[in-house]
Amino acid sequence: MRKLGREYIVVAEGRNLVNFNKMISFNESAAYLWENVTDEFTVDDLARLLLQNYEVDEATAAKDSESIARSWIEVGLVTE
Repeated sequence: MRKLGREYIVVAEGRNLVNFNKMISFNESAAYLWENVTDEFTVDDLARLLLQNYEVDEATAAKDSESIARSWIEVGLVTE
């Protein structure tokens, strides 16, 4: 992950050529989560991180965590 302006960009490593269709941009919250999870994590882990770092209620943290996890799965950054 690299910071580019106000966004953070993730590009898969180990590719001979960069495919700009495979670049994923994160906002600051998503970047925080990405930097603070291990290889194996749950939606609950993401929610806990949001609760620790942001002033959100548990329902919002749970909803946002589910959404970000789903989007990471859809683009192939993580697997279920």
